[in-house]
Amino acid sequence: MASAKEIEGPVEEQLDSTDLSHMKFYSKFGRIEDISSRKANSTAQSSGSINSTKMDPETARCLFEEGAFLIFLDVPEKTEFGIDVSSWNVGEKFKGVKMIPPGIHFVHYSAVSKHNVTAPRTGFFHDFKRKEVVVKRWDRKNEGLDTLPVCAEESERYASSLQNLDPFLGAYPYDTYKRWISMSRWITDITLLRLVPTGPNGCIFAVQQLESQPYVCLSRSESPSRKRTKATLPEMKVSEETRIRFSDLSTKRLCRGAQPSDITSMNMDKSVFLDHWIADELHGSPAEVLGEVQFAFVCFLVGQVYDAFEQWKNIVALLSQCEKAMLDRPDFFLDVIGLLYFQVQEIPKDFFVDVVSQENFLTNTLQSFFAIAEHADGVDERLRSRAGQFRKYLQKMFKWDFSMESNEDAPVVVDL
Repeated sequence: MASAKEIEGPVEEQLDSTDLSHMKFYSKFGRIEDISSRKANSTAQSSGSINSTKMDPETARCLFEEGAFLIFLDVPEKTEFGIDVSSWNVGEKFKGVKMIPPGIHFVHYSAVSKHNVTAPRTGFFHDFKRKEVVVKRWDRKNEGLDTLPVCAEESERYASSLQNLDPFLGAYPYDTYKRWISMSRWITDITLLRLVPTGPNGCIFAVQQLESQPYVCLSRSESPSRKRTKATLPEMKVSEETRIRFSDLSTKRLCRGAQPSDITSMNMDKSVFLDHWIADELHGSPAEVLGEVQFAFVCFLVGQVYDAFEQWKNIVALLSQCEKAMLDRPDFFLDVIGLLYFQVQEIPKDFFVDVVSQENFLTNTLQSFFAIAEHADGVDERLRSRAGQFRKYLQKMFKWDFSMESNEDAPVVVDL
């Protein structure tokens, strides 16, 4: 286990040049052993007893001394509670989780009725510091996290009595920690500051939270039946403070005022849009693109947020059509391949297949990526080689065919 000095280091990733399944991780808690490839249909959630995690005594001791604690008070029995990629139905004595490795984690929960009906999921991200004690309370009336913070005095009281609370705290599922790091290593405090909703606790909801609009006077010219409909059905809209603040990937702003030929060129090679996004909205940090890809992925896979799935698809599609950027940013696109390698393993093989057209979104999208990375002139040889490995891996593991061209995704040429 790493020493206290080593724990301060950032997360670092290294893909072996000959094997995409070989990866080494360094988290805020130190080095995690090498990951070996897992079955591609691994589930998004682990289940079982919250105390079923097995680890060696030295790891357990270090985690208990250096790890963080989440005290979650008054959670009803049978509530579905989870952290990162694991979840459980808690017992009556549950009071939280101990031995949480320092770093960013996603805590989520769902109320369960007496008839065993599970409510939509709610969650929040938190960057746990070493030895931090976070205290939250369940709101029985609203069946979720209390919007009022626990007072400092009460939090300090629980922090000073961790030994007494120990029998009521479940151990962090360390056997899934490698998976979580592979899914979240690019998410930073800056990523969370940009994207997390502004509402209480920064909660992320699987179902959109609606609020009614102020009553609007009806026009005299409207029919009586329409007036009655408006009077009985309040106008609703999504609560802005609960909305995830994803980046606006609309291309209309850059295209406004451009010549038709320039618009055609920009839509054939979307490097201009990527460069604009990085320079103007992400303060010149390409890593924040990767952070948003992972943030969206976690929100839809674990948080069950459909809008996050759409954002994830849009970013992957954008990154797959950037020829000039691949020439200018080879290291960035090497990281893109590593990121996607782990993400595709978390999803069932047929997840991306459209039920109507039977076309696979990811196959069609990555087809453009591989065409550029493997065949465009001037591409970094490391990127060319890694893209070829990734394509062969997907073909072998998922039986995906990247040889067929999609007419739907072909660029539209604007004639002058």
